[in-house]
Amino acid sequence: MDGAPPAEGPILRRSRGRRRRRGRRLRQVGMGLLLGAVGAAILAALVRLPERLDALLLVSHALANVIGGLSRLGLGLLQLAAVLAVVLLALLALLLLVGSAVRLWRALLPPAGGEAPLAPPAPRPPGHGPEAGSGRLPPPLL
Repeated sequence: MDGAPPAEGPILRRSRGRRRRRGRRLRQVGMGLLLGAVGAAILAALVRLPERLDALLLVSHALANVIGGLSRLGLGLLQLAAVLAVVLLALLALLLLVGSAVRLWRALLPPAGGEAPLAPPAPRPPGHGPEAGSGRLPPPLL
């Protein structure tokens, strides 16, 4: 049981049939002939193409169409960017108007809940503030 085949009995060999080999060879020959015929037909059609079309004129028209399409695409993108800029400008104007209305509303209405009205800041005592000299804060009181 060491993996070696048993010594008894005849050694069986696989028999390869000639039919299978012939079928494979015949298929290869048929595919080769078919591929060759298709390639020759395409080349013959390409050789006859200049008789029907002027190849240089065809390439020239194709390039003109590509350049025209790219310029139209660029113009379209530029117009789209202009429309977006106008829309953003309109939104900014509306935002500024709403902010202005809110600020005016808060400034003109009396305060709610007994809050003191906005008063100017109290004057600073002399010696304090930026006009006092060095601009340093006094030391904290402990």
